[in-house]
Amino acid sequence: MVVAAASVATLAEEVPFEASWEESGHADANAEAFMHWGVEPNTVQISCARCHSGTGFQDYIGADGSAVGVVDVAPLVGTTVNCVACHNSATISMHSVVFPSGAEVTDLGSEARCMQCHQGRESTVSVDQKIIDANVPDDDTVSSGLSFRNIHYFAAGATQHGGLVLGGYQYVGKSYDIKFAHVEGLDTCNSCHDPHTLEVKTDICAACHVGVATKADLKNIRFVGSASDYDGDRNVTEGIAAEIEGLKTILYSAIQAYASGTIGVPIKYDPSAHPYWFKNDGVTRYDTWTARLVKATYNYQFSMKDPGGFAHNGKYVIQLLYDSIEDLNPARVAGLERDDAGHFAGSNEQFRHWDEDGEVSASCSKCHSAEGLPLYLETGVTTTQEVSNGLKCTTCHDAIPGYTRYQVDEVEFPSGAVLSLGDPNTGNLCISCHQGRQSTVSVNEAIAGMNIDTVYSSLRFRNSHYFPAGATLLGAEAKGAYEYMGKSYSGRTRHTEVPSVDSCTECHDTHTLEVKVLNCRFCHNVVTGPRDIRKDKTKDYDGDGSSSEPLVGEVETLQSALYAAIQAYARNVAGVPIIYSTSSPYFFIDTNGNGNVDPGEDSSSNRYNAFTPRLIQATYNYQYVLKDPGAFAHNASYIIQILYDSIADLGGNMTGKVRPAAVNTSQECGDPTHPYPTGDLNLDCIVDFKDVAALCTHWMDDTNP
Repeated sequence: MVVAAASVATLAEEVPFEASWEESGHADANAEAFMHWGVEPNTVQISCARCHSGTGFQDYIGADGSAVGVVDVAPLVGTTVNCVACHNSATISMHSVVFPSGAEVTDLGSEARCMQCHQGRESTVSVDQKIIDANVPDDDTVSSGLSFRNIHYFAAGATQHGGLVLGGYQYVGKSYDIKFAHVEGLDTCNSCHDPHTLEVKTDICAACHVGVATKADLKNIRFVGSASDYDGDRNVTEGIAAEIEGLKTILYSAIQAYASGTIGVPIKYDPSAHPYWFKNDGVTRYDTWTARLVKATYNYQFSMKDPGGFAHNGKYVIQLLYDSIEDLNPARVAGLERDDAGHFAGSNEQFRHWDEDGEVSASCSKCHSAEGLPLYLETGVTTTQEVSNGLKCTTCHDAIPGYTRYQVDEVEFPSGAVLSLGDPNTGNLCISCHQGRQSTVSVNEAIAGMNIDTVYSSLRFRNSHYFPAGATLLGAEAKGAYEYMGKSYSGRTRHTEVPSVDSCTECHDTHTLEVKVLNCRFCHNVVTGPRDIRKDKTKDYDGDGSSSEPLVGEVETLQSALYAAIQAYARNVAGVPIIYSTSSPYFFIDTNGNGNVDPGEDSSSNRYNAFTPRLIQATYNYQYVLKDPGAFAHNASYIIQILYDSIADLGGNMTGKVRPAAVNTSQECGDPTHPYPTGDLNLDCIVDFKDVAALCTHWMDDTNP
């Protein structure tokens, strides 16, 4: 059958997205990516054909009827990534990709066809294997068995999935961000890039990122939670791309210093000339490699060969660069930052703990996953969630753009108390997580019916959990610490309304979590912030002879006294010496009785096993205060009370120590606009506000001279 020329032209015009595809790098038949192997009819090397030839790609995925996962026939040079390369029966059902490390990423959808090629050709695994094969005695021995390892080009998939696929060189003992999820609907290749032109959809970026109009503007983007000065240039407003460039400059300098100083052979890098690393003449291949240099140069190349790395997973790239610099010369990381504040510290334990499980358990997901809190606020239940790199914008903001926060009218605490800070859009949202996971109630349930000084093998340490600031702030209302029977405890701390510093986000920056020290300086003569504060100099709570030290000093001395009392009680009453370590399960047997944590003693097999109910109460309070490092500011009266009572209950030394009087937060000062209590609850504030008596003269009465 003969088809008229006009009909052929019509058919050609109807090919979907053909014009868009022709603008892309995938269509450029003259590009180095498709012509590296010579002029037709030369063939593309089989090891390269998978990604540098359209027919080679079809061969690799089995679209031509051949075996999957291997190229059987070397294709001709110049065959581009055309329509049928990506649109065929094999790609339609493709939803997973195996990366060079051996890690498989599943449930990908259409982006799986992108990542078959955009994944690099090396990984932590292959770099380590080359070092093992070289059989070097240490990281600084030159070996002819070592050489530069090249990640290859545009490994965006390896960058995006980060620590999951080990695309960069990941140092032993370090944790790394995993997949950069961005926001829902914008976390895949095709949701951010046009699949045919390959260009970034900048109009979508502009919906949330102010000032983005062109591709070049993308380099100015900086997530509001990324407040760290990663490259140490004292600029925390520049784009993440600039932070990465700063770190690359530092790493290159460190590489050159190491090559010249440790190896004794200078090194140069040329980004456009293979094999990239040369001796001083810029022509001779560099050939004096050590394992340490191989690792660092690999990560440097990783950062160079994904020009969009700042957007694909900037934090992962930053971590790789930082660790490479540190490994070459620990002194060089002074002034640099590897990660962000707690909510966004994706490489830290609070978000990496569940990596081996593959999901965050339902009991932890509310506060340790990006999606857990919104689900809880909307439904009141928690379920298993995907592991994440920390919280996302949508964890706290129910609308983007707009950035309104979820409204939380009241919060239920572990004690069963339902409480509110009075600000449903800020503080209540914070204390949905910052409340601990135990309470007076749960501790009492654990020891119910037991003799107070009898050792029970069934008893286990009760861990308050981390940063229970909300429970501390609310004191006896929340009962977050262990409150001894027959004792009275202070309730919620009230601060001041001028300026307003009476809730979480009034004292802490919402994203960096740092204390707003300038607010403290409005009334307090401080340099570093709350740790300097102490104006009430009438009572020596810890009995150390000083009533003028900052409140944090009073608390820390009482903490030390409680630990001493715990150790004395464990030794003399429970009959088994005890030590505390920062690793779970925290309390261990002091096997040699020297009072210190020695190597091997803080292992799970040596967990403390001689708890009495009295020891459970005291160790709970000790941990509680340690896990709220701002307790002295959140509610000093309450914290000093529980420390004082714990020491006394164990029979510790109480000489000179003073217990603050408990204050009921319903007690008002008499001015209906300032429902603040008088007495020891404020410890320092009442006296402090005499400095601005015109603002708070209603506080000055005969009981507070």
